[in-house]
Amino acid sequence: MDHIIQKARQIQDTLVTHRRKLHQMPELDLDLPETKAYVMDQLLALGLTPLEVGKSGLSVTIGRGEINKTVLLRGDMDGLPLKEEASVPFQSTNGRMHACGHDLHTAMLLGAARLLSEMASEIPGTVKLMFQPGEETLRGAQDMIDHGILENVDAAMMLHVFTGVPAPSGCFILPEPGPTTAASDWFEIQIQGKGGHGAMPERAVDPLNIAAHTHLALQSLNSRELAATDPVVVTVGKMAGGETANVIPDTALLVGTVRTFDEETRDYVEDRLTALAKGVATTFRGEARVDYRRGCPSVITDETTLEILRASLLGRFDEGQVLDFSTLSKGGKLMGSEDFAFVTQRVPSVMMGLTAGNALEGYTFPHHHPRTLFDESALAFGTAAYVGFALDWFNHQ
Repeated sequence: MDHIIQKARQIQDTLVTHRRKLHQMPELDLDLPETKAYVMDQLLALGLTPLEVGKSGLSVTIGRGEINKTVLLRGDMDGLPLKEEASVPFQSTNGRMHACGHDLHTAMLLGAARLLSEMASEIPGTVKLMFQPGEETLRGAQDMIDHGILENVDAAMMLHVFTGVPAPSGCFILPEPGPTTAASDWFEIQIQGKGGHGAMPERAVDPLNIAAHTHLALQSLNSRELAATDPVVVTVGKMAGGETANVIPDTALLVGTVRTFDEETRDYVEDRLTALAKGVATTFRGEARVDYRRGCPSVITDETTLEILRASLLGRFDEGQVLDFSTLSKGGKLMGSEDFAFVTQRVPSVMMGLTAGNALEGYTFPHHHPRTLFDESALAFGTAAYVGFALDWFNHQ
């Protein structure tokens, strides 16, 4: 057995302890005082010197630093505003939940910190660990970048656990080079009509009618204005307006999200969504105001960094444990977003998946579900992958 995997398995109990403690203290966005304190205490106990980076972010460096090369490993730490319904003895009770597996990511990166600190003499340059808040709100990576986390960094890697997938736990899922996750944008369409009596709609301007036609019109972006080979999602997740059955309201609201993979399409959808919303409203004698907000861009997988990671995994794990992204999504891309994208815009980077729960074994609920479960046996695999990639990256410099 590879010695790094062996070392990771030897600390599996510690990894589980980290994960369960973190699972019971989920915090949101950039405000992670308990989580940050826990991670800092664990790093200090290893004899490392963690630095605060931005609001709730932490960084620590390991290695001899004899060559001017730095590779970054990232793990996110924030949870979701969900009340947990999973029946586990370490259930969260604060009304929030680690329903996306960030508690596993943080535990694995803490494990990597331990193993890398023990192997520091084997690191000719510097490994920088990035403990990040605010991934769910797509704010944490940019906040840490603004506060210097990427200073002198030459490459970066992250992993994300997936549960309920058709593959055994402990498999690594690698993307193709190029866009890996979708850019994530958000919109609100405020429709102004003219209220009136429900029995006399001719005297009113019905904003609900405008909202219904707007919802349908937005779907034409995919079906009639963009190529079928250009993946785009336009989803209206909220429609609101009115208070009672016999009153036409003054206003209505649509709120939704857009997912795209390239900047040209992203710009096009923003322009056309705005034009469609305003045009439909004018057609039906109303007005529309569109607030369109950019979230994060696509994660871009660097081909060279990807091949270093692939070779690292194949040199350490069984070939059957290394899969491609089609395991997760037809076409090999994820329509979900990931704010590691901001890192990938600045340094060569790679994101990979790690299976942590097969649907056939009872892990049937997906991410962001109050009953989702993750298989903790994947923790040692993730820790070994972090460490192995960092060490093997230097062998290619």
